[in-house]
Amino acid sequence: MKIAIDARWIFPEISGIGLYTRELVAALAEVDHGNEYVLLFDRPELQERTWAEARLADRPNFRAAVVPWRIFSPGNQLGLPGWLRQEGVRVFHAPNYMIPFRAFPRRRPHALRCVVTIHDLIPLLFPQYTPRALKTRFLFLFKALMRETAARADAILTVSETSRADILRLLKARHVVAIPNGVAPHYQPGPPPPQTPKRILFVGRFDPYKNVLGLLTAFDLLRQQMPGAVRLVVAGTPDPRYPEPLNFARRRGLEKDIEWLGYISGPQLVAAYQQAAVFVLPSRYEGFGLPVVEAMACGTPVVCSRVSSLPEVAGDAALLVTPDDAAGIAQAIRRVLEEPGLAATLRAKGLRRAADFSWRRTAEQTRAVYEQVGQG
Repeated sequence: MKIAIDARWIFPEISGIGLYTRELVAALAEVDHGNEYVLLFDRPELQERTWAEARLADRPNFRAAVVPWRIFSPGNQLGLPGWLRQEGVRVFHAPNYMIPFRAFPRRRPHALRCVVTIHDLIPLLFPQYTPRALKTRFLFLFKALMRETAARADAILTVSETSRADILRLLKARHVVAIPNGVAPHYQPGPPPPQTPKRILFVGRFDPYKNVLGLLTAFDLLRQQMPGAVRLVVAGTPDPRYPEPLNFARRRGLEKDIEWLGYISGPQLVAAYQQAAVFVLPSRYEGFGLPVVEAMACGTPVVCSRVSSLPEVAGDAALLVTPDDAAGIAQAIRRVLEEPGLAATLRAKGLRRAADFSWRRTAEQTRAVYEQVGQG
């Protein structure tokens, strides 16, 4: 069976969806030697980079195709359906919500099968958490697009039971399967982190749902309680649409105690986890929350929100906080920093919890969906 995976979601800066796509492909190459895969790219340099990162050079059942259409272009909608038919593709997998709609008629059977991954429905659930995103500014179009995608897909994958429930409720979808993300094996404990100042790590975007402003408020409180003893490390590209966190840090004089790493990946990201005394993700909503598992795999104690999928992912291996309670977030961080026994317990539980998540398992469950859909 020939399966096409839309790898155009892998951008120069790897974000959550790009990471999901790359790691899924790499793991499929390890577990599936029978099906034939074609990966779609629109930039040759990203195809070459992905081939190296996913170790595909010696995988004869994997090949790449560089197509002339960007994901959101009209040409993609017009040209990709015919291209997929000519290639003899049986299953098309979109790792995010955009599909070539003409390839999948809504009210009649289609020979080409569609699998789509919907990671979360944050713009539909909480548009106030993504106020300047195009999805929110054109919410009526985004709603229509998501409903059309759900109606035409033969199977919808998502990354947590929380997101699955949201998709079933809001999109009235039929076949929705929750398959958790994995964590790559290079996320491992390193040498003990520096003792002074103790590093508090955040990894993620600056959208309001990530609650960076709430974290900075908590850090401001913590810095007053533990002067000179703590340092906040922020890994993620600042978003000019949301300047509020940077403005807050300047107003409060926090900048000398904050290290803005910008975008990092690979060994740099692993080192950031390893050198942190605590990882904090105070999000108001997450479809999965992969940095929680990455931090746990590196032996870093975790503090995260008690909302959405985060308790499902973290289990009993993290301190859970209320995202709008800055004082509570500060108190939880301080407990981890000042109570060695608690930190050791969270570290041990986190390592055990992270072992439950592997990209190999993700790939095996995803392949099972491909084969079920392809045989239908």
